[in-house]
Amino acid sequence: MQYTEEQIIRANQTDLVSFLNAQGEQLMKSGKEYRWKKHDSVTVFGNRWFRHSQGRGGYPVDFVMEFYNATFPEAVKMLTGEEGEGRNSTCPAPSPDFRLPEKEENNDRIIRYLTENRGMEKNLVEEWISSGDIYEEKKHHNVVFVGRDADGIPRYAHCRGTDEIKYRGDVAGSDKSYGFCHRGTDNQLFVFEAAIDLLSFIQLFPKDWRKRSYLSLGGIFGVALMAFLSERPQITSVFLCLDNDQAGNEACEKLAEEIPDGYSVIRLKPSRKDWNEILCDKNADRKKAIIETVTMKVPEKEELVPMLCYEDIEQTSVEWLWFPYLPFGKLTIIQGNPGEGKTYFAMMLTAACTNRKTFPNMEEIEPFNVIYQTAEDGMGDTIKPRLVEAGADLSRVMVIDDTEEALTLSDDRIEKAIHQNHVRLLIIDPVQAFIGADVDMNRANEVRPVFRKLGMIAEKTGCAIVLIGHLNKSSGTQSTYRGLGSIDIMAAVRSLLFIGKVKKDPTTRVLIHEKSSLAPPGETMAFKLGDEEGFRWVGAYEISADDLLDGKEGKPTETKLQRGTKLIYELLADGNAVTIRELDEKAKAQGISQRTMREARSRMKEELDYQMNEKQENTIRLRK
Repeated sequence: MQYTEEQIIRANQTDLVSFLNAQGEQLMKSGKEYRWKKHDSVTVFGNRWFRHSQGRGGYPVDFVMEFYNATFPEAVKMLTGEEGEGRNSTCPAPSPDFRLPEKEENNDRIIRYLTENRGMEKNLVEEWISSGDIYEEKKHHNVVFVGRDADGIPRYAHCRGTDEIKYRGDVAGSDKSYGFCHRGTDNQLFVFEAAIDLLSFIQLFPKDWRKRSYLSLGGIFGVALMAFLSERPQITSVFLCLDNDQAGNEACEKLAEEIPDGYSVIRLKPSRKDWNEILCDKNADRKKAIIETVTMKVPEKEELVPMLCYEDIEQTSVEWLWFPYLPFGKLTIIQGNPGEGKTYFAMMLTAACTNRKTFPNMEEIEPFNVIYQTAEDGMGDTIKPRLVEAGADLSRVMVIDDTEEALTLSDDRIEKAIHQNHVRLLIIDPVQAFIGADVDMNRANEVRPVFRKLGMIAEKTGCAIVLIGHLNKSSGTQSTYRGLGSIDIMAAVRSLLFIGKVKKDPTTRVLIHEKSSLAPPGETMAFKLGDEEGFRWVGAYEISADDLLDGKEGKPTETKLQRGTKLIYELLADGNAVTIRELDEKAKAQGISQRTMREARSRMKEELDYQMNEKQENTIRLRK
């Protein structure tokens, strides 16, 4: 069944989403596009489709041919519901009425005609003859221009007389959907009225011509153009090179309207009526063969995705509130069961940041402002008394007033409050209370953007954001899966700490550094809570998070700071002096970092004398 140009255009304007829905296919929204569930690498948008796994796509007619195993006429009928207006045919082969004219044994006459009468170079003509797309007809010695389908099957032929009688005409049974053409590899297509003009244009502009595509319409109607575009999805730019006369100019206007959106359409006007006239005119300036270039259609400009190049990104180092447990500018979660010391720990951390009462191995810092945001304990009867007990400077401890509107992790007030009050530590206790009523903590797609925004706030402001979280009631699972909500919450933070009770001594709490993305994990530390002496650090402890959560026993050990201090006493015994370099090397061999050794020396500063040896190296010895 043969279809008209108008019917093919209507078929290629079909909305593929509506078409697939009508076929009972399942589609999934993916941004502006829809993903076809049956073929998850295929997306559709309007009348365009793309198969990502193969890097190709196109329009509705070739979509139906590709995925519904239809011939070209069957695809048009399926899309439009219309019968063709031409001859009936039930097979994809050429019409039985179509027969290529018999070939002459040689091509001497057409070579002479095309080179002498039409001004073409012999090597160009012979190249097209060798491909079989041009040959000499035996009976009348006409030039035959063959149009093939994508499989190389002849579907169309046009004859041009070579003697004084200027005969021209299509071979009976020719399908105008398949014009004389060259299928290139790049994204450009040049369109002509006649095959002679197509070859003339190549002669005028021969550079890299094989890469481009060329098509002769065999007239001024666009049926072959629409079929060609449907077949070649890589085409993005169409150059209309029709004759520079009224018919050609009007045809270009019409074709530009018919070409679907998404293409760049440019009109190239020849300086004579057509391209062969320029080629045949020995006096013509071939550099000015194109007299006018007119942009007729521009595809909608695709919005560019903002990109950053790592070459331009400034390399920075991590600042630490308490190395390696609490980084500035990042998210940290402190997790544990209710009543096991998370809030007391947070109170002591607040005090350390406002009154110089540092934690073990914490380098001394200038006091700064802290926001302590809580939802479970009363500010007047619980939080403030505990802060006073911890020794915090209350003038530096604040809270965002959310009595009128509940605060959530996505609230813009968080960033503003940090900026306006020069806050360097924000504690949110507990995180579950501030997640937001419309966010399901167990759904990764809902949790991820919330914590991504919070992480960006931490990075922009340089504020350490500490989230206090409760554990779920699951038992026998890994510690990182015991936090409430999606595992994406654990993935979003740079440091994860656990606090829990030691079973045999409920006044001993253990702080375990379970995850550390920015430095080696810190050693497990124990502190006392709940006896007469109140909160105090008691040293290192040997136990894993999983064992602690399972109620297993651990044992106290020396901290690295204690081991470093002991090493200094050992090396400086009997009045010995050692260089700082030697001391650090000995410490490194025992797994003790330079940072820890600096802290140990700082705490022993009243006991140490610093001098320079003959090699100008810093040395230390114990004061007498």
